[in-house]
Parts: sequence; structure tokens; C-alpha cells
Amino acid sequence: MNTKTKTLITNGEAVLGIELGSTRIKAILIDEGNQPIAQGGFDWENSLVDGVWTYGLDEVEEGLQACFASLKADVERQYGVPLTRLKALGISAMMHGYLAFDKDDNLLVPFRTWRNTMTEAAAQELSDLFSYPVPERWSISHLYQAILNEEEHVPRIASLTTLAGYVHYRLTGERVLGIGDASGMFPIDTKTGSYDELLLFAFYALIKERMFTWDLKSILPSVLNAGEAAGSLTREGALLLDPTGALEAGTPLCPPEGDAGTGMVATNSIAKRTGNVSAGTSVFAMVVLEHELSRSYNKFIDLVTTPDGSLVAMSHGNNCTGEYDLWMRLFGEVIETMGFSAKKSELYDKILSTALEGDLDCGGLLAYNYLSGETMTEIYEGRPLFVRETENKFTLANFMRSQLFTALGVIRIGMDILFEDEGIKVDTITGHGGFFKTALVGQKMMAAALHTPISTLTTAGEGGAWGIALLASFLVHGKGRTLADFLNSEAFANAQISTISATQEEIAGFDAFMKRYKSGLSILKEAITVLG
Repeated sequence: MNTKTKTLITNGEAVLGIELGSTRIKAILIDEGNQPIAQGGFDWENSLVDGVWTYGLDEVEEGLQACFASLKADVERQYGVPLTRLKALGISAMMHGYLAFDKDDNLLVPFRTWRNTMTEAAAQELSDLFSYPVPERWSISHLYQAILNEEEHVPRIASLTTLAGYVHYRLTGERVLGIGDASGMFPIDTKTGSYDELLLFAFYALIKERMFTWDLKSILPSVLNAGEAAGSLTREGALLLDPTGALEAGTPLCPPEGDAGTGMVATNSIAKRTGNVSAGTSVFAMVVLEHELSRSYNKFIDLVTTPDGSLVAMSHGNNCTGEYDLWMRLFGEVIETMGFSAKKSELYDKILSTALEGDLDCGGLLAYNYLSGETMTEIYEGRPLFVRETENKFTLANFMRSQLFTALGVIRIGMDILFEDEGIKVDTITGHGGFFKTALVGQKMMAAALHTPISTLTTAGEGGAWGIALLASFLVHGKGRTLADFLNSEAFANAQISTISATQEEIAGFDAFMKRYKSGLSILKEAITVLG
């Protein structure tokens, strides 16, 4: 048992980050050196209800409590002490979506997550009006689509937020957002560090004749920068996390952030000319820009910010590992049917690693991992698909390589715009998330897809929960430094980095797959029509 860490926890000096991801709620407790010392988790799934991808707010509450209980149990098991006090706390969650409440904090319609693609008309009109890319999953797209649809709840809206903003409000009573998460609700003016006033006025003029009693700026959360105080844990908030009553109130919280921002922090990718790829249930590649893009690339490139307010270009795919996760489940059933068993981690490592032995172009196999629609390719419904010609080399290695390649197809389309059309330069791209957990495999496939060396850190598997823990640590340990300086000197000073490049032959293999991928989209569209 580590006596120093035990004392740290007992004295309330540990910092906690919690992230509500698409398939898992994860908690990471870090020490004074910003390294993980304990963790907890809770698996959950979104539901498709009446055509809407959603999570119930009761599931949010139950998941938070189960995750925190799991963390407490890990602390007890490792250090033999209860977790009752914290130095700082941060909340992160999947970005975007639509959580609308009335004046009494009643949820007006079920939570509409980032995964929904029912806002095409609104997103297109707003993008044209603003001359700024407004993706379908952004909160403002959901709001304006609800207005266009004349949904009865719209006049009664009193507040609008993201999942991270909602949980933070439940813990602190403060309606605030970190600037990174806010940038996925409404466009941010990086010069002022808040919502773009000209675009707010443009939206006001757009809906003025509808005579709503609310003003958009008044229903959006206030925007905070990394390091700014965002309230403290109330007694009610402490009981929400820990119904046993053991957790003390009063802990300061950093601004709540989205998973894009925490991914940047967890990969130390917040300085200009750095980039990162977050690959799990969804996938997004982000590059911190030295200057604005030459034009708007609606549907292809999103513009968000780092947690400290720098402009970031993002290529986003709704789907990444979800489809091959289901194939893994099937392979596990096959093994069990034969009377054998395998740990989940071993199953993934063994089967995913076969992809390294496959033909560089997947032997002609073609797969689509579209559990839900993808705006980038103008596919608006999910239809996972696997297609091959009779003479293709149908092997496990080629099949798994095709599943890994297709997980990166959508972001490759966006990154081609940044690298080729805009001439964006990137010094480093760091990967994190479940896609990179199997040694070498995820890095090698990503390097082939992006034509760029890919680095990972030993903490890559910790993902956004560690990232928001670092932002919480910055709140109390920043000492006037910039976030970049804090991360370089505190969190990543002794980081172990692994960098892998792809050969020209491997890059050519992915390019061949992408040519097939783009040509085959018509098959996918036909599948939607036939299987509708």
C-alpha cells in the first residue's frame, strides 16, 4: 500500500474527473503529480426511442452514483481509506445535443444526443445565415429545428445546456460551460471568449417574428475559460454523487467541458500546430489552428475551441468502434458455443491484431460501420454493411482490417480538406480512446489513414476522464500559468510517448480502400431504401 497516496486521499488532496461518455461513465482520481491513482466506471447505452437517440435523466443520476461508488470501492481496496474529501472536481460529457428545461427545471423533451441527424434543414439554414459551419448535432441546430417543426415546448424554454452542463448544474447550482463545450452549442468569438454577438443578433432577427418570450443569450449557459472558478459542490450535489452522505460538500469545480476539449487536454494537444484523434464510439480528429480557415466547409469541418479558447478545426464521424464491438461480441459467442472462454481484453487483442497480417487494401473487402447516420457522407440513417466480391480474399485478417479502416473513413474525408485544400501544418497528432488500446494496431491504422505519424501516451486509455481531472487540477494548482505551461510542466513532463508511422505501401493500401469506400456509398444508400 502506498502510504503517501493514502495520506493524500485522507487529507482531501486528490482531484477527481468524471466523464459521461457514450458507452461508459468513468471517474479518474489523480494525485498531486496529476497521475491516476484510482478509478471507477459504469457501462451504459443510449436508447433509440421514437426515432431519437437518448438517455434518460434517471439513467444519468443512477450512472453517476454507480460510477462514484465504483471509485470509492477502488480507493478502499487499494488504500484502505474512505473517499470523503476532494481538492477539486470536474465534469465532462459527450458534446452537443439538446437538453431544454422550463423555469422549474423540468425537462421539456427527452435528451436529444449528438448522435441524432434529424436537424439537416436547420443546420443548413443556419450555416448559410452565419457563413459559419453549424453541424447537425450542435445544440443551436436542435433548437432551430424544433422551432421549424413548431414543437409545442419551444415557447416554454428557460434554459438550454449540454449533458456536462446539466450534471454540473446539479452539483453546483451554476449554469455555466467551459468554452470548449460551449463552442459546440453556438459559435464562439475567440477574441471575446464568448458567444459571437453578431451571430446571436442574426439568430434573434431570424426568429423575431415568432415572438418567443426568451432570448437565446439568456437561455444559454455562461461561458468560462479553463482555470476560472465554476462554483463549488453543494450539499445536494454531494448527495447526488454519494447518497451515503460520506462525501463532503464545498469542493471547487472547474468549468464543465465536452469530450473534445478533455481529449485535447489528455493528449496535450492544445497548442497551435498540435492535433489529436479521439476514437471510441465516435471519432474526431482535431487540429489547433494558427489562423482561420479560408472559407466555411459546412458538413465537413467543424470549428470549436480548446478549453482555453484557441480555434480548432474538427473532422467528426458519428461512428467508430461500435460496429466492430458487435462483431467482437459475436466472436465471443462463437468461442463460448465451442465450450471455451476468453477475457474481453484478450479477445480484442488477439482478433484485432490479426488486422496487421491482412492485405494492405483489405483484400478488396468493403465495410460500413454506420450504426447511425453520417452527415459528412450524406447518409442519414444507420445501416451497417459488409460487402465483397466473390474473388476477394475473405480472411479474418482482411475482415478485421476492413472494420478498422471503415471506422476512419469519415474523418479521412475531412482531414483531406485540412491538409490538402487548406495546407494546414501539424507537428504532432496524438491518439487516445478505445481504438488505441490494442498495442500497435490502432496507431498503425490511423497513421495509414491520416498520412501522419501517430503518437500515444501511456495514459491514452484513460481518455477524457483524465483530461477533465487535469482541468480540475489546473483550477487549484495553475498558479497563474497558462494551461499549456501547466500541462507541459506538470502532467506531461515525464510522459512516455510511443510514435508509429505508416509506410508508403500502407498509406497506398488505405487510399485504395478509401476509393472503394467512396464508390460504395451508393450501395449503402440503396440499403437504406430497401431495408427502410
